[in-house]
Amino acid sequence: MKRVVPILVIVLAFTLHSNAQNKKSKDQEAIKKMCGCFEVTFNFSETFNYSNDSLYRPSETKVDKGLEYAVAIVDEDDKISIQHLLQVGRPDQPMIVKHWRQDWLFENTDFYMYNGDNEWLFENKSKEDVEGQWTQKVYQVDDSPRYEGSGTWIHVDGKNYWENTTTAPLPRREYTKRSDYNVTLRGNRQEITKYGWLHDQDNAKIIREAGKEDVVLAKEKGYNTYVKVEDSRCQATIDWWKANQDKWALVRNKWDKVYGRDKDLLLETKVDNKPLYKFLFDDAVVKQKEINTTIESFVKK
Repeated sequence: MKRVVPILVIVLAFTLHSNAQNKKSKDQEAIKKMCGCFEVTFNFSETFNYSNDSLYRPSETKVDKGLEYAVAIVDEDDKISIQHLLQVGRPDQPMIVKHWRQDWLFENTDFYMYNGDNEWLFENKSKEDVEGQWTQKVYQVDDSPRYEGSGTWIHVDGKNYWENTTTAPLPRREYTKRSDYNVTLRGNRQEITKYGWLHDQDNAKIIREAGKEDVVLAKEKGYNTYVKVEDSRCQATIDWWKANQDKWALVRNKWDKVYGRDKDLLLETKVDNKPLYKFLFDDAVVKQKEINTTIESFVKK
């Protein structure tokens, strides 16, 4: 005699599936609202320090502004990749800088976690650990790794935000000036707002040494606002990306192969006294073979 599944069970299963799909759609919508042309203000200020050195000097408060264009270069059900491009200088003669990239992966289980001193440790999480979550993977201007972490998008009381705390290298504004810490513990909050979106950060400056507990040297507040403006303001950037996107697809292709090795990753800071981005920003470097060789020269393991 066949077992008859009660109608109530079928309805419940359908309802749960439908709710999950509606939640995922809201997540995708929130992520894609970070695309477009934005007036950006970057604000960073050191808030507390815990140094025992009486001569310790906190980092200066940093405020920068610019125009940034963010374009979805991948828009799939389980992956949304957003390339950021910075536009600076005079509006009639702007300079375009390929900026950071953020990939959003649904229920991703593979991670590269920063461990200090240009090393990322590969970590595989269980499916249960990331159920319903999105991983944000952030990449440097040359598409090398920066930081990543997983969390749940929250849609409640008219707010739409995602939060995660993860380890990261020193930001560009710091690593040329500071050598007294080697890891940033980043508390990231991406929130969609009426004006655009907000990247709210509560960061800790960490001293990490093998075999020892991490030491918090100082804490920092970051408050970066992205105010949506007409895409026409970013037309020069849009045109630049159309002319250069094929080259950077080749760069991502090579990095995908490196990340696909699923092994700890240790990178050189410089080769021939030059950082990787200076090699890849060269307009003459456009072929896959040369790009592959250049990136591989920075991979120590």
